[in-house]
Amino acid sequence: MTKLTSKLHAFIADKKGATAIEYGLIAAGIAVGISVVVFAFGGDLAQLFTDMSTQLQQRPA
Repeated sequence: MTKLTSKLHAFIADKKGATAIEYGLIAAGIAVGISVVVFAFGGDLAQLFTDMSTQLQQRPA
């Protein structure tokens, strides 16, 4: 029985899973931030690249 209780205490004291969850939350936050920026400025970025492409095609060789 003491072997079982010692394993239970070791399992409760283990913090490896908490660290993995924290990294997952950080990654999710970054993904949400990137999505917001792309949604907010996506059209402007597309127009910027279109304008740059047009200017590069019109430049003298």
